[in-house]
Amino acid sequence: MKVALVTDSTADLPRPLRQSLGVRVVPLYVHLGGRVYRDWEEITPEEIFQKVREGTAFPTTSQPSPEDFMKAYQEALEGADHVLSIHISSRLSGTVQSAELAASEFPGRVTVFDSLAASLGIGMMVLRAHELLEEGQPLPSVLDELKRIRQDHFVRFSVATLEFLRRGGRIGGAQALLGTLLGIKPILTLKEGRVEAAGRARGERKAREEIIKDFRTWGQGRGRIRAFFLYSAEEDAVRELKEMVLASGLPVEEALVSELGAVIASHTGPGTYGFYAYSL
Repeated sequence: MKVALVTDSTADLPRPLRQSLGVRVVPLYVHLGGRVYRDWEEITPEEIFQKVREGTAFPTTSQPSPEDFMKAYQEALEGADHVLSIHISSRLSGTVQSAELAASEFPGRVTVFDSLAASLGIGMMVLRAHELLEEGQPLPSVLDELKRIRQDHFVRFSVATLEFLRRGGRIGGAQALLGTLLGIKPILTLKEGRVEAAGRARGERKAREEIIKDFRTWGQGRGRIRAFFLYSAEEDAVRELKEMVLASGLPVEEALVSELGAVIASHTGPGTYGFYAYSL
């Protein structure tokens, strides 16, 4: 059975990579200044941040419509027997719901998978699924591996301000970090598909050290680890974090470094950096 992969733009996979793999990407939308933009196609994070600095209202976002997904599934099924559709956490977006409504129009031919992740957390699952399908693994085995990764992976990230998460309504359990003292860096994670606090530290360097400490604890006794680094207008910070991860003493390989797309950046703001990892 030939299986085609579909994801959404919040997977934050660079366009050349997804094109080379043949992965179809359905864009989410950014609403800003009375206009609607397609994620990764019509607006960049820097353009959003500039408009916010100029006094334009904060951005909001919305999921693709079921019709958007139906078009992608129809195109994918012209060259495949089945579609595996991997998407942003259903606790952060209605994207999975739209995908499932569209999938109901193709009975038995589309499987929708809720990653319970965001950004490269979705992207790493898409890439792992592609790898296994290329190896000839059957769909049930691929789904078992995705469920394993969903249940057992590492994610930490930090933001310059919690204001974007607060205004976007995605702050979740990190609400407790609002109003912390100047110079305190929040350390965030995703737990069961929601943004949660994982700690806080005084200053950038200390925050990165705390992230590495948590990573070492998670990684002890594991086999080979793949790490996926993300950033938004904070390339120097993510480069330093990557060097620390690779020097952590764990068997880590750098899998991908990618800038956040406009939708995820609309909720995290500038100065975001972090990484996802899973073990093989």
